[in-house]
Amino acid sequence: MSSFNAYFGLLRVGWVLVREGVVISLPSEGLPPSVSLAKSFVGMFARKRAKSQARSDRLAKAVERLGPSYVKIGQFLATRPDVVGVDMANDLSQLQDRMAFFPQATATAAIESSLGRRIDNLYVSFGEPIAAASIAQVHPAEIETAEGRRRVAVKVVRPGVRQRFVNDIKAMYLVAGLQERFLPSSRRLRPVEVTRTLEQTTKVEMDLRLEAAALSEIAENTEKDPGFRVPKVDWERTGRDVITMEWIDGVKMSDVEGLKAAGHDLDTLADTLIQSFLRHTLRDGFFHADMHPGNLFVDAAGMIVAVDMGIVGRLGKKERRFLAEILYGFITRDYLRVAEVHFEAGYVPAHHNTESFAQAIRAIGEPIHGQPAETISMGKLLTLLFEVTELFDMETRPELVMLQKTMVVVEGVSRMLNPRFNMWKASEPVVGEWIRNNLGPKRIVADLKDGLKAAVKLAEAIPEIATKTEKFHHELLHMSENGLRFDVQTAEAIGKAEAKHSRSGRLALWVIALALIYIAWHLS
Repeated sequence: MSSFNAYFGLLRVGWVLVREGVVISLPSEGLPPSVSLAKSFVGMFARKRAKSQARSDRLAKAVERLGPSYVKIGQFLATRPDVVGVDMANDLSQLQDRMAFFPQATATAAIESSLGRRIDNLYVSFGEPIAAASIAQVHPAEIETAEGRRRVAVKVVRPGVRQRFVNDIKAMYLVAGLQERFLPSSRRLRPVEVTRTLEQTTKVEMDLRLEAAALSEIAENTEKDPGFRVPKVDWERTGRDVITMEWIDGVKMSDVEGLKAAGHDLDTLADTLIQSFLRHTLRDGFFHADMHPGNLFVDAAGMIVAVDMGIVGRLGKKERRFLAEILYGFITRDYLRVAEVHFEAGYVPAHHNTESFAQAIRAIGEPIHGQPAETISMGKLLTLLFEVTELFDMETRPELVMLQKTMVVVEGVSRMLNPRFNMWKASEPVVGEWIRNNLGPKRIVADLKDGLKAAVKLAEAIPEIATKTEKFHHELLHMSENGLRFDVQTAEAIGKAEAKHSRSGRLALWVIALALIYIAWHLS
């Protein structure tokens, strides 16, 4: 029944995309003649007004019809240009995360259920919602403190959104599975793994305790950083379905004229933003992965305040080192080293030739070195790098693609504040310091310390490893003497799997038949 619902969910999504003209707006280059013919056929079912709209407008309308969870799916895919293509990712990134408000009484009930206290015992006042997104909506409120009344922002999860997302993600898994099965060229992008990442990311985002934890962690990391902070969390009034945090009075970074009127130095803000992002990425390995201008404020003191930490990214020590070496290699035009780093990291399969890959890297780096510094985009460099690595079977690295997309967004905000923004000059203090501390003598000392810790842990585990090895040895001897046998449960499981496979085939035939009836009914 679950698979049956997924097929019908997929049919509904396809029908909405057809009706809103999204399917006919997709590029046809490289498609087989049969697919192009099918695309022309379904174009007859598109609404007339949709045909005159831009593709981004058609997408927005389709997502609006499909519901809140598809807004989140679209926004996630906007961070994966490797999967949907650069043009489609740009269109998806324009999706507005503005949804209809749900009733205040519903929000009150959710808060009381999550925190186990009455609303009037939690807040002195609790106002009507002021912003609503696909996952939650925000209310202004006031609390009583030792210093007097304090204004806070209260974020409440949208009712029923979890179950709605669970139902919708099944259709995504179905598409991903079909893609891997029938489009071998797409397997390097690991569509099923991408869907699993989407599912995990959104589940985390729907638990507001985890967003509170992310705010708390980045607050500790950036406590002494100049010009950047995040709102303080009120843990007493935070639970799975609600988070209460400091109210931010400031100007949104999307309001450039407002920033000028408030007397802020836009060039300084642009430099501070990119430097803060690079500190979080290289120094901490933990960064805000949704830093669009709507989530960035500037307070009266000129501090950048980042809100909405539902989506975050992490990089391990090795990934941070690889990233720094790749960037440094481009700066110094050491393309062979850039290529070697890709092979050392396992990003490119070992059967390819390092020198040939370095040649491809040179094709990206040399044109960049011929341009003025203020026109060189780090985000564009990473995008071109991914396009070239496709030729060398580089598999998708979700953490790096999220980093790339966030870097493009952050750099775009900086250029919005300062059109002549010099990415390399602004980032040099942070990147240079990190390279000096982590790619020189200090790195050797750090690696020795890490190696010593690993050796101690291995020594502690040796008795357990020996016991498991001996047990495995006895099991192998027993198998060699008596053969490999299935127990009753294993045989039953195989039988059930085969029966399920047969049922899936019959269900697929029913879905096709019903789809034909549905289309015929609309044509009549």
